[in-house]
Amino acid sequence: MTLSQWLPFAAIALGLVLTPGPNMIYLLSRSICQGRKAGLISLAGVALGFVFYMLCAALGITALVMAVPLAYDALRIAGALYLLWLAWQSLRSGTSPFQLRTLRPDSPRKLFTMGLITNLLNPKAAVLYLSLLPQFIDPSQGNVLAQSLMLGSSQIVISMLVNAAIIFTAGSIAVFLARRPLWQRVQRGLMATVLAGLAVRMMIDVRR
Repeated sequence: MTLSQWLPFAAIALGLVLTPGPNMIYLLSRSICQGRKAGLISLAGVALGFVFYMLCAALGITALVMAVPLAYDALRIAGALYLLWLAWQSLRSGTSPFQLRTLRPDSPRKLFTMGLITNLLNPKAAVLYLSLLPQFIDPSQGNVLAQSLMLGSSQIVISMLVNAAIIFTAGSIAVFLARRPLWQRVQRGLMATVLAGLAVRMMIDVRR
């Protein structure tokens, strides 16, 4: 896999993890209510959820590409359509996704389990893997499974590093987001532009 393949994927993964969603909201809420240690234990559960989705997506993509020659293009087209839908959802959202919850203190086992469940019950995590991974995989460059696992692992590492930083600065981030609704709208617009641009590029590549 070349650096030119990896860098755009890493940039998009970074943009997605910086956009407030279920995982960020849960980790912020947990860290503020129960402390950094609780946030990090919850993050470990979130990480396991990502590993599960990554393995499912990587194995599924590999099986499809090897079994059905046209499946690769079909997957790319489906991914492009989904990214366009995500871009539209980002633009039309009129309310802030950032709403912290008051959570009761839980045991380490429950913290880990809730982090895992929060991620597994977020369908976007699964669909994003299926949408994004195929766009940065080049079957001509070798093992599709290895490329999928490398990209998926990169996404997990980026997500864990960013979320760990969020946990350690939870209070400041909560105040920042709550007081700056304009910043959230700008962020949603920027993310929508990136997703739409990627979707268009994917569609053009398919036609070639």
